[in-house]
Amino acid sequence: MPELPEVEALAEFLRQHAVGAVVGRVDVAALSVLKTFDPAITDLQGRDVTGASRHGKHLCLECGDLTLITHLSRGGWLRWADNPSSAPPKPGKGPLALRVHLFTREGATPAFDLTEAGTKKRLAVWVVRDPQEVPSIARLGPDALAVTEPEFAEILKSTSARIKNSIVDQSLLAGVGNAYSDEILHTAQLSPFASSRALSDEQVHTLYAAMRTVLEDATSRSLGQDAARLKGEKRSGMRVHARTGLPCPVCGDTVREVSFAERSFQYCATCQTGGKVLADRRMSRLLK
Repeated sequence: MPELPEVEALAEFLRQHAVGAVVGRVDVAALSVLKTFDPAITDLQGRDVTGASRHGKHLCLECGDLTLITHLSRGGWLRWADNPSSAPPKPGKGPLALRVHLFTREGATPAFDLTEAGTKKRLAVWVVRDPQEVPSIARLGPDALAVTEPEFAEILKSTSARIKNSIVDQSLLAGVGNAYSDEILHTAQLSPFASSRALSDEQVHTLYAAMRTVLEDATSRSLGQDAARLKGEKRSGMRVHARTGLPCPVCGDTVREVSFAERSFQYCATCQTGGKVLADRRMSRLLK
């Protein structure tokens, strides 16, 4: 799933390549992705692209007084094409959900596609006059790169959830997902199962600093990358996430995994849990 660094990089990519262009034809290949009907998706046609931005993990293309917003969910992505096919796509065929054709000042006719891999279709698209009209944006907590340390401490005190769950809860903190939460907790040397409310002031400070470092470093690596290369850039920077069975780059211990129904997380027992191995739910109950 694209998280804060990748979505910020995609917004910057659109600022560089789409701002100043005019929206041409909008092809909808999967009607299920459209979550609004007024304004219509066709109301974007003929409008200037005036900006691109991010709300948490939502990507926003600003077209005057209308905004095209997408949440890429787990399998979604943005693909840019300098020479796209002029033929309208066939609905329901392949991963394509939405294609936006553009006309640039230089006379070029690029397009970008919103695509979604896999069988579970969760990619969502809205056309709104105000981003706050999107329910999932209206519920967002402060952005992970904008929240202050005192605000962050108050957020953690407000919940008794495990720290892994707290920092991926978008209503508490916007932008962090499963992958970067693994990296943040590894950097902070904290167990994913530690209670948010029970963290000491020193641990909160360490966690806040780790969050800033991990997200800022990942964003710096991602900015300027071609959209097609961002996924690879994300994977290359991971130290524990999706590295089950490989050595921890800090201590050399084996990176371990806890799996749930649809996702898993990775951690280093030596760095994060004092050597204690957390039981995998597939084998037994989770150890606290």
